[in-house]
Order: sequence, then structure tokens, then C-alpha cells
Amino acid sequence: MASQDWVEKDFYAILGVAKDASDVDIKKAYRKLARKYHPDTNSGDVASEKKFKDISEAYSVLSDAEERQQYDAIRAMGGARFAPGAGRGGPANGGFEDLFGGLFGGGARQPAGAGGIPPEFADLFGGGFGGGQTGFQRAPQKGSDRTASTSISFAGSIHGTTVSLRESNGNVIEVKIPAGIRDGQKVRQRGKGNPGAAGNGDLIITVNVKPHDFFIRDGDNIRIHVPVTFAEAALGSNIHVPTLDGDNVTVRVPAGNPSGRTLRVKGRGVKTPKGTGDLLVTIDVSVPHNLNKEAEEAVKAFAAATADADPRHDLAARARL
Repeated sequence: MASQDWVEKDFYAILGVAKDASDVDIKKAYRKLARKYHPDTNSGDVASEKKFKDISEAYSVLSDAEERQQYDAIRAMGGARFAPGAGRGGPANGGFEDLFGGLFGGGARQPAGAGGIPPEFADLFGGGFGGGQTGFQRAPQKGSDRTASTSISFAGSIHGTTVSLRESNGNVIEVKIPAGIRDGQKVRQRGKGNPGAAGNGDLIITVNVKPHDFFIRDGDNIRIHVPVTFAEAALGSNIHVPTLDGDNVTVRVPAGNPSGRTLRVKGRGVKTPKGTGDLLVTIDVSVPHNLNKEAEEAVKAFAAATADADPRHDLAARARL
């Protein structure tokens, strides 16, 4: 229960203000301390991070008129009776029976007031436990998350990179983008969100990957289109194609390979913690636009030698409805 923390913590002392401090003084003290101990200006400092959480929790209570009233009332009752195991409550009740036992249980006389609660506490506990508010506050919550987006190069998505995000207050957050991230995936920065009583929320960054002129990502596979000559496709050949690593890999094009066929090179795709994809090489047979006299005669000779071959012999049958 939040009231247990309220007894143990002096929020006024944490903010360095008097118990009768005005709302303006409380806000001013919080802003001054928040700037001093903010995690963005004390990266890696565990003590500063703890201090920032404490002042955020203190401000969340004292800045709310209703919660401040409840906090002052609970503190006025004395912290000893809240201690775990104290009084008749014992370990099982965390000491709360000692606080409430005189009001509701053990055959003790119930003081005047709604539901047996003394009048000065009736408002605090919402008129008793029979209905309405219980009087207990929920546990301190973390601050809300923030969102942002960034664009990285295709190479950055493959090999990993670091981007700098500038906040409206001028602070810069360095975000490490892991290797293998896909377009539209999100990266979470712990503790870089909005402040809250139980600590900061997170910063969630959507990563947009710019397309590449040659490589196309398909899951964890990489697709490329590679032109080959008619002779290479017809007779078969070994060709060299580029990879993500910057080197070349040798791919065997089998004889009679048609344009549009895709050949697979294992393990030369995107590397991720779950595994590595493949390189998918689609063969495009390139037809020359201009032939010199010798090449033209060679093509005519080839045409004459293959005159009996008709690649469209079954076209009519296939097109029949």
C-alpha cells in the first residue's frame, strides 16, 4: 500500500521544503532538483537515478491536494504502528491491525462517527469500508512511455548503427540500433520516458529503413537481380555476384538457364540472433541492342541451326478456354 511508503518517507525533506510550503514552493523545489538529478544529465550514476525517483514520487504526492491531505493525516498517526509485525497485527497483517484494531475489532468500543471511524478520519477513509472509496492509494506508478521515429540507411539496418535523438530541451539521447533490424520494427530505451513516482517510463523508437538500389530484403533473405549473356545462360557459366559483406560469391548458372530463374546461395543473407538468411539470385538474360557484323552472322547461324526448335509450339493449347 502506498500509505506504508508514506509513513516511511518524508516527502517534505526529500524536496527540501517546509511542511506548510505552498504549491508554488513545492513546484519550484521539484523543478530545481529534477534538473540536477535527471538521468539524462547523470548517465550511469545510480545514486542520482535513485534521487530522481525519490523526488518524482514526493512531488507526485505533494502536488496533488487530496493526496497531500491524506499523506499528512497518515503521517500524523505515527509511523510506529505501521511497521511490519508491530502490535497485534503481527507479520501476517503487516502492522495494519494495530492501526485499525482499536477502531473496528477486538471488542473495543467504537468511537462516534460514520462506520465507527473517528470524525477526523471519516473523510480520509471515505466514510468506512462498507462502500465508496477504501482510503488506500494505489502503488506508485512508472511514468508514461514516449514515442519517436528515426530513419537509417539500409547498411545501418544490416550491420547495426547508432542514432542521436535530440529532445525539445536540447538533450541528446544516443540510441543503439541492433544489426538485422527490419523496417518498421521498434527499439526500446529503458528509463528514457516521462518521469513517475516509481521511475521513468521508456522511450519507444520506430525505425524506418531506407531502401537500397540493388539489395532487396525479403524476411531475412536478400534478393538481387543479375544480368547474364545469352551464351552464359545457354552454355552455363560461373558468375561473380556481390554480397552484403562487401565481397563477391561465385554462383554457378546451369546450362539452359531461363531468364527469371532464381538461384539460392545459403547463408549469405541477413544475420540476426535467430539465424542467417540466404542470398536469392534471379537471373536476367540480357539481349544486346547492337550487334557488330560478326556477332550478327553468328546469331543468324545459330537461328538456322535451331530452326526446328519452337518455344511456342504449345502456346495455343495452353491458351484454350
